[in-house]
Amino acid sequence: MRGWLALAVSLFTVASYAAQPVHEFTLDNGLKLIVKEDHRAPVMVSQVWYKVGSSYEHDGITGLSHVLEHMMFKGTKAHPAGQFSQIIAENGGRENAFTSRDYTAYFQTMEAARLPVSFELEADRMRNLALPEEEFKKEVQVVMEERRMRTDDDPQSLTYEQFNAAAYASSPYRIPTIGWMGDLQSMQVGDLRAWYDKWYAPDNATVVVVGDVDPQAVYGLAKKYFAPLKPSHIAPLKPRHEIKQFGPKRLVVKAPAKLPYLLMGYKAPVALNAEQDWEPYALEVLASVLDGGDSARLSSRLVRGSAVAASVGAGYDAFDRKETLFLLSGIPANGHTLDDLNKALQAQIRDVQETPVSAPELARVKAQIKADKIYEQDSIFYQAMQIGMLETVGLSWKDADQYLSRIEAVSAEQVQAVAKKYLIDDRLTVAELLPQPFDPKHPPREGGVAGNVR
Repeated sequence: MRGWLALAVSLFTVASYAAQPVHEFTLDNGLKLIVKEDHRAPVMVSQVWYKVGSSYEHDGITGLSHVLEHMMFKGTKAHPAGQFSQIIAENGGRENAFTSRDYTAYFQTMEAARLPVSFELEADRMRNLALPEEEFKKEVQVVMEERRMRTDDDPQSLTYEQFNAAAYASSPYRIPTIGWMGDLQSMQVGDLRAWYDKWYAPDNATVVVVGDVDPQAVYGLAKKYFAPLKPSHIAPLKPRHEIKQFGPKRLVVKAPAKLPYLLMGYKAPVALNAEQDWEPYALEVLASVLDGGDSARLSSRLVRGSAVAASVGAGYDAFDRKETLFLLSGIPANGHTLDDLNKALQAQIRDVQETPVSAPELARVKAQIKADKIYEQDSIFYQAMQIGMLETVGLSWKDADQYLSRIEAVSAEQVQAVAKKYLIDDRLTVAELLPQPFDPKHPPREGGVAGNVR
């Protein structure tokens, strides 16, 4: 009893911190600033989010967003190459960046009083990046080697890339974040300069600060460092919607590998484009019914039960910018084939479609989702991540406050309804990795995206 009481107190404490005030400001040049107070420790995380990623690219220029992320650390006139990271380290901070399909973000975690250091450096490289050609030539080679290691030499990652390119016909989600090798080889520093000048501007950025800070003081610092920057006045994007699919798609990837691998994806809506606003939350619950820990259906039935799978997973993200995929993946167990695993996964889908999830199972799944989300809020970095991601894909940070109540409102009938509506052959793409012999001196890198794909 005391253990449950302690858990309840812990959840209440974390939830109360997650409910700390959020303050939103917009500068005259269009930059949005969002500040969330969290006074548990004298630290802060500062993140700058740009509305640009691989889904903003097109054939011939793929990889630009990711290469630019690398080049953002190569210096300005005021802070030459290497100084950015050196200054952050000298101030006891940690920094990094990441690129995705929908955004590129840069962050620092530091003692709260060092926020001016972060703002000064980020404001400088927002509009004053040097982009020296020699540094570009070296860095694009780094990215090409990264591609070889993480995709070309990893059979599961290679399968996932081929799968996305086949699943999407017209959506820019078919473009790999790291870019196609041919586009990287032909990329010029002028391409990067045009991309930077267009997208890296205050009116295309959201600055998020979470931690032991005073919101008005943060606003004052933002005006000091970011307000002088000129906006880019970006025109609205063309839609680039995915065209209708008229039947299942199937592909086979033959690559050096130790193990076969199955990847299945059903076109599914997200919070921005769902026909019914409850559907994305029902899909999130459905993903957890299938793959929400060891007690979930795929693990208990296919790994430990029938033992048809060595590993298996399901995943869905309600907060992508465009229509996404409800994913299932796995590796068949010894003695079983990819076809066996495919049939087993299809049987689990039919089960959800034909029989509503029981009340006890639904309650357990919801409790797990809520616990995971509440504990994630214990991290100031994750709090900032959630705010920045929602804002950058076109939603609002306020949507995070509604997430748990929307999950709680999902019914068993709604879970069944989205399974019937979206997990159908006309929305399905299936990829199979068929292992090929490999050079013993150059073995493949196993494990890129297998198992749990969430």
